[in-house]
Amino acid sequence: MTKDNLRQHLRTIRRDHVAALDPSTRALILHRPPEPLLALVPEGAVIGLYHAGPHEAPTAGYARFFHERGHALVLPRFAGRGAQMAFAAYADPWSDNGLETGPYGALQPPVGAETATPQVLIVPLLGFIETGARLGQGGGHYDRWLAAHPGTIAIGLAWDVQRVDALPLEPHDRLLTAIVTPTRFYGPFA
Repeated sequence: MTKDNLRQHLRTIRRDHVAALDPSTRALILHRPPEPLLALVPEGAVIGLYHAGPHEAPTAGYARFFHERGHALVLPRFAGRGAQMAFAAYADPWSDNGLETGPYGALQPPVGAETATPQVLIVPLLGFIETGARLGQGGGHYDRWLAAHPGTIAIGLAWDVQRVDALPLEPHDRLLTAIVTPTRFYGPFA
């Protein structure tokens, strides 16, 4: 199966899974990072997250958790389509106020928001295997950013249904440090 076919298949599985969740149950999922993840986070680290779309594993609980513990938060920011991914301040994880819709449809900090480099990055994904490889949306933004920042602790966030037995990997694909689902913690990997 090609990466594009696998992406389409995994998007369908993820969408159907989220649609079947009771809204009150979904609100409690991934509300607090598990202890093995917390053990990977250095004191005072800048935490990068993504602003989750309707079917992605939610990041709001993690954002609030880390914000309450004094960590600076950042979200990806794109100046335009084809631009490199950068990170800018995410000051209010209790509200979407102050965020704008970016060129790929995700909410992002506005132009002029203070930039920062995350030491810990919560990474979205479509699929993953138990050894830390992920399949992203296909733009390569996270793989390129992680290649340029090799010391970053990269944590994948996913629904359990996104685990697959194998992925078609390429040399530019970056492994994650760990992966968290509502029921499991995978890693840390090398």
